[in-house]
Amino acid sequence: MPTPSAKTRSGVFLPPILPLLKDQPMQWLALGFKDLARAPLLSTMHGLILTFLGSCIAWIAHDRFWLLVGSLSGFMVVAPVLATSLYAMSRALEKGETVDFRLLLNTWTQWQLRLRHEPDSYWSLIRFGLLLGLAATGWVITSSALITLLAPAPIHTPMDFMRHVVLAKEGHLFELWVGLGGMMAVPVFASSVISMPLLLDRRVTVLQAVLTSWKAVLTHPFQMTFWAFLILGFSLLGIFSLLLGLILVVPMLGHGSWHAYRHMVDVSDLPERLSGQGEP
Repeated sequence: MPTPSAKTRSGVFLPPILPLLKDQPMQWLALGFKDLARAPLLSTMHGLILTFLGSCIAWIAHDRFWLLVGSLSGFMVVAPVLATSLYAMSRALEKGETVDFRLLLNTWTQWQLRLRHEPDSYWSLIRFGLLLGLAATGWVITSSALITLLAPAPIHTPMDFMRHVVLAKEGHLFELWVGLGGMMAVPVFASSVISMPLLLDRRVTVLQAVLTSWKAVLTHPFQMTFWAFLILGFSLLGIFSLLLGLILVVPMLGHGSWHAYRHMVDVSDLPERLSGQGEP
């Protein structure tokens, strides 16, 4: 049985959370890969774009590994925003609608329609994207400052990072760096894992989306922890394959995140947003 819908003390409506199987995250991966196979060119285009952006980051910071590590990890924070059109593709596939470049274009530019038809809520996606962008920027600055100030020697290469941060016998810099990263990653994941697909699909506020995301995580802590490790594991696989693995990993996880949202949240009582086809 789904958890009942609820209102917070401020009167914010939160939709019910549906029950899950313990291995449900593996189904989300399988469904994500299925969507990737149904629209391979447009899906892998997202992976190619993010691979290119990651390559730009690596090129800019190639001789400043302390900055590269922070930037790539911060890059993962804003991934739910960058995957918005992947959610729109999965929604269209679910509804039997056409998935083409026009759908992607409308997803990123339909703010003009939303401004006319949804003046109170169209900013929700932008607001949440800005919040995640600020979180990513904060982590890049914090990570870079921490390693630069506390490392016993300059960190320019991966070997420098391994020698002076990961394998350092004194100072516990690596443990501090990982701990701070975890302190940021947990609330960001809990706040965003459901929020972006929900904001794309339904007319809700940022507060509703974030609280619903937290509600889902607290209702299914085992499955959501498993999902978080799957996302982390595949993301690291993509990064350590010279970023080439991201071409497939990004669309698979993006499509899978849509199915995670659909399997967890009962949105039947929430009004639907404008479709990606650009129709009110």
